Amino acid sequence: MTTLGAPQHDELVGRATELVPLIRKHAAWQEEHRVLHDDVLRAVVDAGLLRMRVPHRYGGYESDARTVCAVISELSRGDGSLGWTSATMAIGTWQTGLFPDEVQDEVFADPDVRLGGSISPGGVAVPTEGGVILNGRWPFCTGVTQSQWFVHSALLAAGDGERVPVIILVPVSELEIVDDWFTSGLRGTGSVTTVVKDLFVPEARVLPMTPVIREGRHRSLKNADSPVWKSLFSPIASAGVSAVPLGMVQAAREVFFERLPTRKITYTDYKRQIDAPLTHLQVAEAAVKIDEAEFHVRRATERLDGKASTGEGWTLVERGLARMDMGATCMRAKEAMDILRTASGGSSVYSDVPIQRIDRDIQTICLHGVLHPNTNLELYGRILCGLEPNSHLI
Repeated sequence: MTTLGAPQHDELVGRATELVPLIRKHAAWQEEHRVLHDDVLRAVVDAGLLRMRVPHRYGGYESDARTVCAVISELSRGDGSLGWTSATMAIGTWQTGLFPDEVQDEVFADPDVRLGGSISPGGVAVPTEGGVILNGRWPFCTGVTQSQWFVHSALLAAGDGERVPVIILVPVSELEIVDDWFTSGLRGTGSVTTVVKDLFVPEARVLPMTPVIREGRHRSLKNADSPVWKSLFSPIASAGVSAVPLGMVQAAREVFFERLPTRKITYTDYKRQIDAPLTHLQVAEAAVKIDEAEFHVRRATERLDGKASTGEGWTLVERGLARMDMGATCMRAKEAMDILRTASGGSSVYSDVPIQRIDRDIQTICLHGVLHPNTNLELYGRILCGLEPNSHLI
C-alpha cells in the first residue's frame, strides 16, 4: 500500500501539539508506574505519529528529519518519557527499513507497529545454519514492554575469533523481560533489561553494523531510492534524540512562567518574584540557552534533509558535528534547566509541581553515554585536531 498525500510537517506537528494536554495529564502516572499510559500511547498511535519513519508502501509517511524532530519535541513538551520513547521508536523503525524487504513485509504488516532499539552490543551471536544463535543481556531497553519488535545490537562471532558488531531484529515475544527500571528520571520510558538465551534468529534479520552506520549500506531494494534511507544512522539518531531535551526544557520554561505570577521570594521584601531584577536576569539567560538548544536541533535537521535531497555524502567533520549538535543541545538544555530550577524555589520540590520531574528527566538524559555533552565535545575536538574518532557511532 502506497501512502498518497501523506500528512506533511504542519499537520503532524499540529497533531502532536493537540496531544500535549492529555500527555501532561498522565505524566505523573507514567512516572509512578514506570510505563506509558495506555491512553497516551493509543493517542500517539491514532494520530499516526509512529508512521513517520514507516515506508510509503506500508502506509507510512517517510517524513523528513525536520518533521520528525519537531513532532518529538512537541511530545517531549508533554512528557520527556514519551518523547524519549517516541524518539527511540522512530530510530528503531528507521533501522528496520534497512533490512531485506521480506523482513519489512512481516514487521510492517501493521503500519502502526511499535519498534524499540538498543545500540549497545550486549549479546553474542554465533553463526549456525540459516542464521545465528543469540545470547545476551541488554539494559536500557526503552519501551520494550509496549513494543512488538526490538532492534538489538550484538557481536557476531567470526571464525577467526574476531567479533563483528551487528544489529539483530527480534520479536519482543522472544525476549525475557527483567523489571529493573527503578531510576531517578525518565521513569515512564520503561527502559527495562532484556535477556535472550540460545535464541535462533534467521539470517535475514541480521545486519552488519559498521557498513550501516559508517557507509549507509543496507539490504532493502525498495528503500534504496528513498531520501529517508540515504542518510547515515548516527546523524539521524543524533538529531532525533536531540529533540527530546529541547522539548523538555521548553516545557520547563512554560511551567515556570505559569507559577511565576503567584510566587514571592521568601525571606525578602519581594512580595512578587516577577518584580525582582534577579528574576529578569534568570529568565533571560534561560531563554537564550533554550534558543541556542533549538538552533542546534534545527541545524542538525537542515543538514540531514539537505544531504538526503541531494545525495551529498558526509565528511568526517560533518559526522562529528552531528554528534556535537546533539551534545550541545543537551548541554544548553541542562544549563537552562539549572537556572529555572534555582529560580523555582523550595516549593518546587513537591511532587505535584511538574518542574521537579522535568529537571530529573533532563539530568538523566544528559547522563546517557551517547548524549553526554563531555563525550561529544571530546569526540568533535579529536576530529578537528585530525585524530581518528574514538567511537564507532559516527
